[in-house]
Amino acid sequence: MGTAITVIVLVLIIVGGIAFFARSQAQARQRQLEDAKADARRLVERLGGQVLNLTGTDVASQQALADASERYNAAGSQLEQAKTAEQARLVKETALEGLYYVRAARTAMGIDPGPKLPEEIQREQAGKVTEHRKVDVEGQSYEASPDPGAGTPYYYPGGRVAGRPVPQGWYSTPWWKTALVAGAWGIGSMLLFDAMFSGMSGIASAQAWESGYDAGQEDAMADMGDGGDMGGDMGADMGGDSGGDFGGADFGGDFGGGDFGGGMDF
Repeated sequence: MGTAITVIVLVLIIVGGIAFFARSQAQARQRQLEDAKADARRLVERLGGQVLNLTGTDVASQQALADASERYNAAGSQLEQAKTAEQARLVKETALEGLYYVRAARTAMGIDPGPKLPEEIQREQAGKVTEHRKVDVEGQSYEASPDPGAGTPYYYPGGRVAGRPVPQGWYSTPWWKTALVAGAWGIGSMLLFDAMFSGMSGIASAQAWESGYDAGQEDAMADMGDGGDMGGDMGADMGGDSGGDFGGADFGGDFGGGDFGGGMDF
C-alpha cells in the first residue's frame, strides 16, 4: 500500500512538472510573440504615416511611394495573421523595405530622406548601382542609375530575389519582378545582368550571380579551391615522397617491406 501511494505521488509530481514546464514555455512564446509584434507594429505605423502623408511630385517618387504603399498593406495583413515571433519578424522586414522605398521617394522629391534605417546584410552584400548604364539586350533597352530620373523611375532597395542578389538602385523597368512573383529567374536573366553590371564595382560577376553568390564570394570560393589544390598537391607530394622513400624502395629493400521586364522573359 505504501509503495503504491509513493508511486502515485511521484507520478503526480512528474505530471505536474511537465504541465508547469509546458505552461511556462507557452507563456514565454507568447511574450516573445507580443514583443516581436510590438516591434513590427512600430515600423508598420511609421511606414503608414509616411505613405498617408506624402504625395509624389514626379514619376520616380510616385512609383516609389506606390511600392511603399504596397509594402504597408502587405505588412498590415501579415501583422494580423502573425502567430509566431518569426512571422512577426517577417512583418518587420516587409515594413522596413517599405521605409526604404519612402526614403527613395523623398530623395527623388529633393527633400530630407529622414533618419537612417537599420542595415540589412543581404542588401549590403547585393551591392549598389554606382554609375549610369544603358544597355540593349535582345532588342530591348534597359537603364540603371544610382539616381532617380525620367528614364529610371523604378527603385529597388537591394537584396535577394529568388536566391540571387539584385543591387540597390534606380532602373528603367523592374526587371526583377517576374522572379519575385514566380520565385525563379528566366533564361535571359543572366544575359541582362551581365550586360547591365559587368565591371561595376561592388557587384557580383554574371557567373557569380548565376551561382547565387554576392560580390567577392566568387574570389573566396576560388581561393578555397586553390587551398584544396594546395592541400591535395602537398598531400600527394608528402605522401608519395615519404611513402616512396620510407616505406618502399629504401626501407623495403633492406628490411623486406615490399555550376522582366520589357520584352524579355525573366
